[in-house]
Amino acid sequence: MDWSTTAFLLPGQGSQYVGMGADFAAAFPTARAVYDEADTLLGYALSALMFGGEESELAQTLHTQPAMYVNSIAIARVLVERLPAARPAALAGHSLGEFTALTLAGALAFADGVRLVQARAQAMHAAGSAQKGGMAAILNLSAEQVAAVCREAQVQTGQPVVLANDNCPGQVVISGAESALEAAMALAKEAGAKRALRLNVSTANHSPLMLPAQEAFSAAVDSVPLSDPHTPVYANITAEPLRDAAAIRAEMRQQMTSAVIWTRTVQNMIRDGIQTFVEVGAKDVLSGLVKRIDSAVTVTRIGDLATLEAFLAQANAT
Repeated sequence: MDWSTTAFLLPGQGSQYVGMGADFAAAFPTARAVYDEADTLLGYALSALMFGGEESELAQTLHTQPAMYVNSIAIARVLVERLPAARPAALAGHSLGEFTALTLAGALAFADGVRLVQARAQAMHAAGSAQKGGMAAILNLSAEQVAAVCREAQVQTGQPVVLANDNCPGQVVISGAESALEAAMALAKEAGAKRALRLNVSTANHSPLMLPAQEAFSAAVDSVPLSDPHTPVYANITAEPLRDAAAIRAEMRQQMTSAVIWTRTVQNMIRDGIQTFVEVGAKDVLSGLVKRIDSAVTVTRIGDLATLEAFLAQANAT
């Protein structure tokens, strides 16, 4: 396997499920130690919630964000333990996954990452409770068309709604206040969208409604020590590599209210020589997006023991 052309992708909120990580914790002391440390840092048994809790409780922002972060870190540590040569040439994480990528790149210590992700989740939950909003997926329109629809909906309602995630060609997510979101969904259908689907979230992530959360979170960002990454992390906001601590801190301070331009992120990684993408964490959402962005690249994932063993067999054979 050519690690010089391989990148790791780290999933964000929405890929969680009850049971994730349980097989790694049972099979590998390295993984169990990650979950135990997180439980101690958080002050509650996150691992118990992940391994066998209620789906509705795990789906709460306060729990989902640290769960996704901790789970991917545990899997990545087991991978390196089993395959010391597993050193990707680049990393990228979708929204919350960016913090995981920064930890794997050596820019953010694990303990600091747990605390920072917890602070992020708390700030977003508080902002969502104070001002209700939501998100919706728009299918079969371009990002440019969706941005235009959002601008029109804002004029109609006087409320904010914006393009939040440019995930892949034909799949864009919008985010904003309730009235503006509903108007944008209706306008999108009029413009030819195949579907406009509300997402099962109660916060308007990556929109102006998260400004209070971003302001609260910035204090936490400023208190955390950061290092220059040993591996470039492609930024959600610019789709270009983050190469030093100052750039990372600036990204963290803006990410919550800015769009995740995932399509261009993947395209830029391919531009810079990445040919194989490995999704490390729960489910295969990002793998599916990469395939739609460029079907010529190789995409695989590591999310449970079966996919880990399959990956190891493939890596050792090439």
